[in-house]
Amino acid sequence: MTRVIGLTGSIASGKSTVSLMFDDFGIPVIDADKISREVVMPGEKAYKQIVDTFGESILRDDQSINRKKLGAVVFEDDKKRRTLNSIVHPAVRERMVERRNGYVESGVKSVVLDIPLLFESQLTNFVDKTVVVYVDEQVQLSRLMERDGYSEKEAYQRIHAQMPVKEKAELADAVIDNNGSKHDAYQQLESLLREWDVV
Repeated sequence: MTRVIGLTGSIASGKSTVSLMFDDFGIPVIDADKISREVVMPGEKAYKQIVDTFGESILRDDQSINRKKLGAVVFEDDKKRRTLNSIVHPAVRERMVERRNGYVESGVKSVVLDIPLLFESQLTNFVDKTVVVYVDEQVQLSRLMERDGYSEKEAYQRIHAQMPVKEKAELADAVIDNNGSKHDAYQQLESLLREWDVV
């Protein structure tokens, strides 16, 4: 019986770092962000819908979508962000479920669905257990400004476009506190996986 773990966090919480740690335990990870890049490649159905909706000004010279340009458009406007999500999310969900089912059929002990909007998109029914990677908002803010070169205003916009990580932590089956070192987070993950008997 495969245990399906839903991993989430918020922007700059270190979720991607924790996601990579599952590899050490031989647990496959299906990454919603990677899939969201796949489904908007030229030739995909979602790509055509995005270009039809937002126009060709969001395209690079090679006709691929310029994520930064598109991001600038949708982060300023809630309605446009919801429109984009209504195109991308169903395509991502469909592909994630296909891959999850493939792993379940192959009999792996556990598989991780790495989904940034696990709670917001009400996808907890796709998984058996949920894990939130948690950091304080101040840590989030400084990491985001440092990592992506955002101004404080831009960083706040992106943080507040998501459900507060505190709320996510309250909804989760388990929380990994990532305010400390990478080693701390790793130890928390290891003991959680042993507790859940998936390694």
